Amino acid sequence: MQNPVDALANLPPAAKGQVAYFGYGSLVCRATHRTEIVHAVPARLNGWRRSWRPRPDMPGFPAALLTVREEKGAGCDGLLVIDRAENLAAIDAREARYRRVAIDPGRLELGQELPADCPIWLYVAEEDLPVNRAPPTILQSYLDAVMLGFLNEHGEGGLARFLSETDAFDLPVHADRDAPIYPRAVALGAELAARFDALLAAKGGIRFVQVGRSG
Repeated sequence: MQNPVDALANLPPAAKGQVAYFGYGSLVCRATHRTEIVHAVPARLNGWRRSWRPRPDMPGFPAALLTVREEKGAGCDGLLVIDRAENLAAIDAREARYRRVAIDPGRLELGQELPADCPIWLYVAEEDLPVNRAPPTILQSYLDAVMLGFLNEHGEGGLARFLSETDAFDLPVHADRDAPIYPRAVALGAELAARFDALLAAKGGIRFVQVGRSG
């Protein structure tokens, strides 16, 4: 089987209609993808730190979102997705209330050069939107998808780094695994679900709650 970074190097250039974007949350989990991507490869983005932030004041469940901010010396694991340019509008819609910014390819650790002339995007949460007045929580159904992505793409070490390198992880977790609110929820087996719960318990400072929908 071809090495994923070798496959990445052999992709045709963006002139033939390809773009790249760096996922650091749910986009790391391939099971949540809804476009027919060209390729994806695990990567690390230097100079950026991941964090939870309250959801903007909008209809629906007031769950916290993952975002990133520039920070010297920081790093953020994720998945670099190569997609067809015509699919970018669908990704923009998925990442509503995020702004798409260009990133320097030199910030990425890939172990291989990117396809020539391929633009690389990063979605950063809009900061000027009013915050939902309800107390923020993290959706367990969303967190399951994110943790599954990091385990699959970066292994045990990457999953541990996700937990340790993500700021504001002291928000309560809404236990919706059995009735998922996150629209791209993944199904975990009992063993894997217990494993994720044990990792969160070992991290400390995380409590599970049950709250109702709003909006």
